[in-house]
Amino acid sequence: MRRLALILAAAGALVVPALAHATLTDEQALAARFAPEVELVAQAQECGSGESYEPIDVDALFGQPTVALRGPWGGADIVEIAPTARDLTAARYEYHLDFPGSALDPGCGYEKWSRLITKGTAPTVYAHVATDPAYPGKLALQYWLYYVFNDWNNTHEGDWEMIQLDFDAATAAEALTRTPTRVGFSQHEGAERATWGDPKLQLVDGTHPVVHPAAGSHANFYGEALYLGSSASEGVGCDDTRGPTLDLRPVVQTIPSDPTAALKAFPWIGFGGRWGELQRAFFNGPTGPNLKTQWTEPITWSSQDWRASSIAVPGGGAVGTGATDFFCGAVAGGSNFLRRSIDNPLPAILTLLALAALVVFALTRTTWRPAAPFRLARRRAWGQILSASFAMYRRRLWLFLGIGILVLPISVVVTVLQAGLIHASSIFGVETEAERGGLLVWGVLTIGTALTLVGLGFVMAATARALAELDAGRTISPLRAYRMAIDAIRPLLGALLIASFAVSICLTTVFLVPIAIWLAIRWALLAPAVELEGRPAIAALRRSGRLVSHGWLKVASIIVVGATLALIAGPFLGALLILVTSVPLVWLNVISGLVYAVAMPFVALATVYVYFDMRVRDELVYEHGPEQLPAEIEFSG
Repeated sequence: MRRLALILAAAGALVVPALAHATLTDEQALAARFAPEVELVAQAQECGSGESYEPIDVDALFGQPTVALRGPWGGADIVEIAPTARDLTAARYEYHLDFPGSALDPGCGYEKWSRLITKGTAPTVYAHVATDPAYPGKLALQYWLYYVFNDWNNTHEGDWEMIQLDFDAATAAEALTRTPTRVGFSQHEGAERATWGDPKLQLVDGTHPVVHPAAGSHANFYGEALYLGSSASEGVGCDDTRGPTLDLRPVVQTIPSDPTAALKAFPWIGFGGRWGELQRAFFNGPTGPNLKTQWTEPITWSSQDWRASSIAVPGGGAVGTGATDFFCGAVAGGSNFLRRSIDNPLPAILTLLALAALVVFALTRTTWRPAAPFRLARRRAWGQILSASFAMYRRRLWLFLGIGILVLPISVVVTVLQAGLIHASSIFGVETEAERGGLLVWGVLTIGTALTLVGLGFVMAATARALAELDAGRTISPLRAYRMAIDAIRPLLGALLIASFAVSICLTTVFLVPIAIWLAIRWALLAPAVELEGRPAIAALRRSGRLVSHGWLKVASIIVVGATLALIAGPFLGALLILVTSVPLVWLNVISGLVYAVAMPFVALATVYVYFDMRVRDELVYEHGPEQLPAEIEFSG
């Protein structure tokens, strides 16, 4: 019996390594068969837009004199300079790797450093076959990707992302005979699922899933689009995967499913700390794969935490994408301000205090009452102009709503025309890249700007006519206001086109932007000058400049405040609805566009009131007339 026992033990010693080797071989074969195709957003130039980082072989980090392993105690807590993979153990909980640079003020340093340490290495993914005790007979194949830096709203050193394929199989050998049942792409704290064969899941050669990491955040998506997230699982902000793309087939390294073998082959997989600099809150470096739920409970994670879809932002529409554009910009801007505030709080605090003091000063230094919306031709304080505009809008709501509706068809025309020009350019072989592409974009934007300004000028002209009629005690309708405005359409169009072209030219370079702003304010009163004084185009531009010279700052502040209220109201409401409702984005953008159309007449009203204020000051100075001009205005034509 003793001899038999020895024989069996010897046989077992020979069989177990063979079985382990067979298992690892099957896992490697499975990992190779379904290795992902990674399509990064291409970066045209170093430190430019696009994706700055590729998934790396983490061995590039080890032995680097620019990398430190730090403890969790704060201060000068360096444990090791140029740590090796074996220095990263499970016992070092909350220790962290520290790379050269500041996560809160990254600049271009991490990108250059990443290229330096990965020179000569290939992009890499780490495959891992995992089972779940709660789901016997099922198996998960995971691919982990590591990026040196996360350059999104929550900037941080290091970034682990992954995709997972689920199989109805107990072993890797069995999975090799089958296809996955579903796929999950990690996105921030959550993941999005797809069934194998789902139209949104792109495959190369029938087995290799195509994954689109978002620029900066590396959240993984199924297609090229601008995606919006409004929760922790989706990420709060906008992920952009739109091309052109850099297509990679990373090298696959397989981490054995056996823990002992995994630690022997990849000592760093047991690390209990963070793969990046320790920072406040969501600026922290991430923990490694071994500390994620999906590492030990992959099927439980996929069954409970994967969602069916991601929200793609509409690429355009009849009323634009105001709500979503505002949301994306506000989140990015707020995150950037928070990051800089944490990094250097004093300037941020001083900036906020200065802005608050400026607002309080402005609100308390002006007169708001009486509003006096009638008797147009009189002097008004800054606050009285806004009060009169609100009062008039409230009293004649349907009239000015009817006038403002014109903004909607103009938005449709601008959107269709811009899209048509770009599409026609590609059809006829016009380059849309580099310098010619920039010229095309400038031309399209100039046309769009000109049409938008013409539309707003026409709204302003109709508003000026309507106000003058109301002030004279006559009835007026939106249709009649526009019919009256058409009387002066030729000089109005001429003046608006000259103004829009000159401003667009100045906006082509940063150095001329101040001149563009100065011209825009100088010519802000040209529509009332054409409509209420019957001036031709060039004379209207000169007249507007002369009127504005009596109070450039007053005109500028009124126009800016009014336009800001009108432009932000719709997108702000839409962004708020994004956070608190599940209304489709298309409808949110429609709501945003409608609010914009409703608010634009307020800008027109404020402009007309400030026009009369400047006109009174001009005629009192140059004609030495009475303290108040006649309320009625004589129209020409």
